[in-house]
Amino acid sequence: MKSVFKIIALTCFIISLNSAQAQNSYTIVVEGFDWGPAVNKVILSLDQTTTEANAGDFTVNATRKLETADQPIQPAQGEREVLSAYVSDEKGNRVNEGNNITLVLAVGPRQSIASPFQYVRGRGNLWVDYQLSISNGDRTWNQLAGKVMPLIDQFDLTGKFTSDGISLTYASFTPEKRDGKFPLIIWLHGGGEGGTDPTVPLLGNRAANYASEEIQQYFDGAYVLVPQTPTRWMDSGEGTTRGERDDIYFKALKDLFDDFIGKNPDIDTNRIYVGGCSNGGYMSLKLLVEYPEYFAAGYISALAYRAQNLTDTQVQDIKDIPMWFIHSKDDSTTVANNTVIPVYEKLKAAGAANTHLTLYDHVVDITNVYGGKNYRYPGHWSWIYSHANKSQTDYDGSPVKVNDVPVTVMQWMSLQSK
Repeated sequence: MKSVFKIIALTCFIISLNSAQAQNSYTIVVEGFDWGPAVNKVILSLDQTTTEANAGDFTVNATRKLETADQPIQPAQGEREVLSAYVSDEKGNRVNEGNNITLVLAVGPRQSIASPFQYVRGRGNLWVDYQLSISNGDRTWNQLAGKVMPLIDQFDLTGKFTSDGISLTYASFTPEKRDGKFPLIIWLHGGGEGGTDPTVPLLGNRAANYASEEIQQYFDGAYVLVPQTPTRWMDSGEGTTRGERDDIYFKALKDLFDDFIGKNPDIDTNRIYVGGCSNGGYMSLKLLVEYPEYFAAGYISALAYRAQNLTDTQVQDIKDIPMWFIHSKDDSTTVANNTVIPVYEKLKAAGAANTHLTLYDHVVDITNVYGGKNYRYPGHWSWIYSHANKSQTDYDGSPVKVNDVPVTVMQWMSLQSK
């Protein structure tokens, strides 16, 4: 009989413990921004419904840990500024009466305490163990229940593909179904987003924005495919290639595209678009060179392909593919005079009629929240303009037009077809 009472007592204790943890639980919201990902909201669970929320009642402290880092990450801890608060559901959606309160937290390009990522040299961007402690004086929320990732949560993150011993992970977005065919937008990440977790390229370069309502409407719905390399796209197997020799991934990538299209027969094979930044910009041009009949257009930022390695024969093969390059003059990583400018000039000299280059002086704050034109990101980060669909001008500064109508890069691309 005593054993029965012990079991009952233990069961009651576990239930009580779980209930207490549930009452003190919170969910973080992670979104991609121009500079990278940030925890910009926290959703607090309540033990009763409420109709009011006051930001001034709460203090929020964050702790960031990464046990696998060679050196302690900075910052490791700090206070988060609470901008506003509102009553919400468990996903952070505003409601008049509910069992949750959502706190909106300050984020910005210099607020590293807000980032759930840490860049580790040689390994790229990695998720950190991101913990919060939230207090309103009477109660503390310190049990992480999970995370919500707007846009990213609309992607299938389970994609895996292997070809000839090369294994790739990938994320994919499926548009709302309708009659007819859908185009396919392919994005290839930069050198810091390799690995086996597709959330990293979706957030690290804000690539998830190609699934946003704003961009999707130009295409009347489009599939989005975001492959991920376990190393880097410019990996030749014997070091880094800039186009002088083959990388080890381009054939497997093409096989992945074919496999994905085979599984989604409503993809319009006349409207396959490939783009990427830096490492992914190299791979985008490499794929256009290797498979010029496959793609309807290319959109490439911070091109890492060296112009001297693009032969005259290859230029002739790709000159009729619509392409839009995006770059910054102060890019010290993929120097424009070594990459995109001579590539563009070779294509135009060969007669390319639908090739464009938006060349910025600097990469600046396009939101006007952090200083506008007076705030400069690293010049390498020209992909910011691609993801935000801001590029509109050609190399000479004139607007790019289709049928005499000025267009943005995504508007232009949605009109391209083989």
